[in-house]
Amino acid sequence: MPAGVYISVPFCRTKCSYCNFASDVFSKSAYENYVARIVEDITNAPRLSAEFGCAFDEQVDSIYLGGGTPSILESGQLLRIFEAVRGQFAVRSDAEITVECAPGTLTDGLIDTLLRVGVNRVSLGVQSFVDKEAQSVGRQHKRATVLEEVARLRLAGLKNINIDLIAGLPHQSAESWTLSLTELVELGAPHASVYMLEVDEDSRLGRELMAGGTRYHAHFVPDDEATTDFYAQAGEMLNAAGIRQYEISNFARAGSESRHNLKYWTRQPYFGFGVDAHSMLPAAAAKGDAVRFASPDSLDAYMNRAPATVSKVSGRDAMEESFFLGLRLNRGVDLDALRAEFSTKALAAYNPAIEGCVGDGLLEEQGTTVRLTSRGRLMSNEVFARFLLDEPAIEEVEVGTGHVHPR
Repeated sequence: MPAGVYISVPFCRTKCSYCNFASDVFSKSAYENYVARIVEDITNAPRLSAEFGCAFDEQVDSIYLGGGTPSILESGQLLRIFEAVRGQFAVRSDAEITVECAPGTLTDGLIDTLLRVGVNRVSLGVQSFVDKEAQSVGRQHKRATVLEEVARLRLAGLKNINIDLIAGLPHQSAESWTLSLTELVELGAPHASVYMLEVDEDSRLGRELMAGGTRYHAHFVPDDEATTDFYAQAGEMLNAAGIRQYEISNFARAGSESRHNLKYWTRQPYFGFGVDAHSMLPAAAAKGDAVRFASPDSLDAYMNRAPATVSKVSGRDAMEESFFLGLRLNRGVDLDALRAEFSTKALAAYNPAIEGCVGDGLLEEQGTTVRLTSRGRLMSNEVFARFLLDEPAIEEVEVGTGHVHPR
């Protein structure tokens, strides 16, 4: 099965207040050293796979540059990254190749570079079509910028476009959210991602909300009930417009589902490079098992070659992942398929979780398939937790030594 390649670019022009990703603002001098390190890791992919106990397959049918803001790299740097990928991997001619871009960074030169390296899908971090909302969290673009750049992408032949929106931003109201959704539908994008604002200690806005403060417009953030209503409204409006929900946060017109992201949710192999990049590859020694590994989640640690974290995926781990990843998809999980892959006895251990979720109205059954209900999607983390019976063993591996350190 062909793998996906993910490349993390942790650089941004500004750090959005809601962002809890491993990204930040760095000087441009850091970009060049980082790109050199990425290229080195890509070139060494077969050796790294062997050190982590993985089987390496050079076949690739999806590439995804995420961030951060990959579109702030210079054209020459993007070219070198893609040259390294194509030099080490056999990229299929029909591969889906995505780059995340921040509106306001799409110069004509960048679009030309994207075409040169074979990009055929662009993901735009719009978050809101209402200027006041976007600017309140540190976004530097305006609605007019998005419309103009989408038009230029289409003129250049890049028509497979994803638009990100966030429900629950400061100053957002039922009226303004409707405006953003209407704009998205009228724009005709084939794919949309709709996220509810995450409130946690990993973002400035999240910390301020938890503290009950007013910085970062925290006192203008809608309450949980309103944010939940916005999410439900997005599902109704986008589904009615033919942009149908296929995953908790993702919607697409027929045939435009994200091939790369589907790899994560269906447990297909993928290889990640860069800060906080995660990978899952088949284990070399045990058929059916897999290995997950992740790079350090800070730029300094990554550049100083801190150990990667490695998790060996057991049969039970694989079964758990099949549930909490597969249930993210609207099509749900086919219990007959799991029974054939893992055994009837292994599946029986999850019957109480299934029955409990069905009884609580969080899952519904259709034939041999179970899927989240509308209520279950809103409480998905609770559902997924019920399918976690064991915690996987985690180890640290020093890249270049092959030494494994239990944690």
